[in-house]
Amino acid sequence: MKALVLEEKLKLSLRDFPIEQEDVMGQHDVRIKLHTVGICGSDVHYYTHGGAGIFQVKAPMILGHEASGTVIETGAKVTTLKVGDRVCMEPGIPDPMSRATRLGLYNVDPAVRFWATPPVHGVLRPTVVHPEAFTFKLPDTVSFAEAAMVEPLAVGVHAATKAQVRPGDIALVIGAGPIGLVTALSALAAGCARVFVSDVDDSKLEIAARLGPITPINVARSDLTQEIRKATDGWGVEIVFECSGSPKAAEGVFDPLCPAGRVVFIGSQIHDIAYNVGKAMVREARVEHVFRYAHVFPRCVAMLASGAIDVKPLITRTFGFDDSVEAFEIAASAPKGEVKMQIALPQ
Repeated sequence: MKALVLEEKLKLSLRDFPIEQEDVMGQHDVRIKLHTVGICGSDVHYYTHGGAGIFQVKAPMILGHEASGTVIETGAKVTTLKVGDRVCMEPGIPDPMSRATRLGLYNVDPAVRFWATPPVHGVLRPTVVHPEAFTFKLPDTVSFAEAAMVEPLAVGVHAATKAQVRPGDIALVIGAGPIGLVTALSALAAGCARVFVSDVDDSKLEIAARLGPITPINVARSDLTQEIRKATDGWGVEIVFECSGSPKAAEGVFDPLCPAGRVVFIGSQIHDIAYNVGKAMVREARVEHVFRYAHVFPRCVAMLASGAIDVKPLITRTFGFDDSVEAFEIAASAPKGEVKMQIALPQ
């Protein structure tokens, strides 16, 4: 099976890769022919750094976890899917008996098996076997490319849910990358009247401004807190979503926040940050953290189908499977104006 393999840090190859153990069908599984796979920042980080936090690549690993495809085989006890169904897949498979899963918190189950997270292989390969319970049929109105965006969109929807968005809230999203922009879309869909998005890339901010009632702020030229205060009559925003992963940005999350506001940390922080307890206390700020998502894939598919959220403007480049190595090299260079790059597999 030809796959995109991370051999070691900064070394990728497109080669045959045996995965017989992961390719065995169970009674509740389906086999899916992959169609589109998105390139995630975590995939790129594994490529450029050889790991992320406690997850270190110690053996060759297939990359990719944002995916859509077509069911080509079903297990004997599968009832909700059939051969030919177009689907997207939730990449994390929890332990059904773990305490976290039984409490409904399966995204923080320590035993979860998540695609392209060492030692679990990803899906930049022709086919994959996946549980029926984590495979979702697509309406005819949702394309494969949009469906491969459900995974990052799920992060934004989970974040908006954690923030307990109320109709008319004003939010700030720090970072105009893929996660930042799907979070902005999710905040608007949840009821925010207006969203500010900050970044240093004018091209990405231009994309953000076209997504709805979004005000872009380039923090390379403007002071973020001053701009927010000016636009809100000195009050601040009800919600700050930190999506950049920048330590400097994370340390300043309370400055543009209004009294009793909410902060949601989404961007991964590799290093410790200075957390200003005093600024949080005087605002009685509520602080949330996001790790992946839980129970939101069907909602995301439904919103794409209805048009409540449009992710098409975020898909800025598509590569063929044979160009996968080049695609990752380009993604690692962080070119301006690029939001979501995807890889289309041969059909």
